[in-house]
Amino acid sequence: MSVLSASKLQVQGRHRDLLPATSLEAQRGTLLLVQGDGQERRTALALTLTGRMRPTSGSVHWGHEGDIAHLRRHSALIDAPDVNEPEQHLSVQDLTAEDLALVPRKFRDRTRPAAWLAEHGHADVAAKWVDELDPEPRLKLLTDLALANADVDVMVVDSPDRHSADPQDWLPFLQRLAAGSGTAAPVRPLTVIVTVATIPENWHGAVARLGDTPPEVNTAGSPRTEPALNDESQETK
Repeated sequence: MSVLSASKLQVQGRHRDLLPATSLEAQRGTLLLVQGDGQERRTALALTLTGRMRPTSGSVHWGHEGDIAHLRRHSALIDAPDVNEPEQHLSVQDLTAEDLALVPRKFRDRTRPAAWLAEHGHADVAAKWVDELDPEPRLKLLTDLALANADVDVMVVDSPDRHSADPQDWLPFLQRLAAGSGTAAPVRPLTVIVTVATIPENWHGAVARLGDTPPEVNTAGSPRTEPALNDESQETK
C-alpha cells in the first residue's frame, strides 16, 4: 500500500523557521490530522507535502518515489489561504470553470460547468457564490474538482477548521473522502492529510504535530491511548 512519508521537513524563513523540522507518515485510505500553531506554518507544511514548495532540508516521498515532480503530479492542495483558496467574489460556476481548465488535458472534462456540477451532485449550490457555501459543501466541491485529475492520490486540506470551529462540519466528510466514499468522483481510497489549529476532542485516529520528529502517528487508524494524549513531550514546540 502506498505511503506518503516526510522525514524532518524544514523550511527556513527569513527570520525563523517557516516550517520547523517535522516528520509524519500517512497511508492510502487513512486520514491524518496535523496540528500546528500559526496559519503560515500550516500552509508551509501543506505546500511542502504537495511539492509546491521545496524544503530547506528533509525529504518527502510518495511510495518509493522522492522526486518532487512525481509528488506534485499525484497530490492536490486544497483551500490553502493566500495560495489557492477560492476568491470570495467568484460564483460556484466560475470557480468550476477555472479549476476544470487546470486539469491535465488527458483528463479534462469539457462539460459546461453547470452540467458538470449537476453530474457530480452539486446542483444545489450551482447558483451560489463561493462565500455562501457551508464548510461541507465547500469541501465536497473543492475535492471533486481536484479529483477531476485522475492522477491525484494524495490530498492535503489546509485548515478547514478556519471555516467552522465545529469539527462535525468537516471531519466526517474528510473521513469518508479518505475511504473513497466522500465524493461523486470515481471511488478510490486516498491519502488525506489535514492541517488544523487544534485536534478535535473526539478524534481517535492518526495525529502528527508540527515540530515532531518522529510524530505521534497511528497509521493503523486505531484509537490513541490516553498516555499519548497526556504526554507533555508531545506538546507543540
